[in-house]
Amino acid sequence: MDKPRWISKKFYKNNEVEKLLDENLLNTVCEGANCPNKWECFRKKTATFMILGDKCTRACRFCSIDKNIKGKSLNLNEPIKIAEVVKKLGLKHVVITSVTRDDLEDEGATHFKKTIEEIRKVSHATIEVLIPDFNGKKELIDIVIDAKPDIINHNIETVENLHKKIKPIGDYERSIELLNYVKERDKDIITKSGIMLGFGESIGELAESIEDLKDIDCDILTMGQYLQPSEKHIEVSEYITEEKFIMYKKLALEIGILVVESGVFIRSSYNAIDSMKKLIR
Repeated sequence: MDKPRWISKKFYKNNEVEKLLDENLLNTVCEGANCPNKWECFRKKTATFMILGDKCTRACRFCSIDKNIKGKSLNLNEPIKIAEVVKKLGLKHVVITSVTRDDLEDEGATHFKKTIEEIRKVSHATIEVLIPDFNGKKELIDIVIDAKPDIINHNIETVENLHKKIKPIGDYERSIELLNYVKERDKDIITKSGIMLGFGESIGELAESIEDLKDIDCDILTMGQYLQPSEKHIEVSEYITEEKFIMYKKLALEIGILVVESGVFIRSSYNAIDSMKKLIR
């Protein structure tokens, strides 16, 4: 399907952020996932740090991150380096995500914990983590919960009916249960999830997924347009108009999600601090 002309973003350049990331050998999901908001966020001196390397052990059909059954060895200095960059940029809100590392004994949970701890040493920034499913292992999820991030985000990515098609190794119920478990373990932690649209989901299927998130008291929901990274990835079934995104936002709010960000270029970590401020208000 040809991309409409209205799906385009302005190109900005910010050498300061890129230079800091390169100097400290840090990865961002902004670059790894070819995010359309990358240059805008860099210009605002924000970035979503991606820990645990730049190779993923999953093969999700929407994602441009390189796949490798066994990822690279961990950079043990990464948590400290991220904390240093957070301090230099004076960030007020930090988003940490990762590739999925099924090959590691703890699947990277301890690395998340160390990164949170190092940031806390040098900054009063609020911390949001966008975590993989850790194969549903509660003892690993506990490691992240006990590190007390302000927000734990885990994207369900798509509706239940399309989940296996989009995320062959993922599991819809496992993702819902992860978010439910976080809220049960610590009600002070904000929970968040995201859905991409344009895979061929119906409005009824979307409503059911939003209901599932409401049933587990998920606080924040993001909805954005899926954009095909390359011809090897799953094709776009529909380009959603902004009018429809407004309608979907209204639907989610009516169902009971407290804060909803919905639009063509909305991504999980895009202007993430604004979503948290809305929730607090």
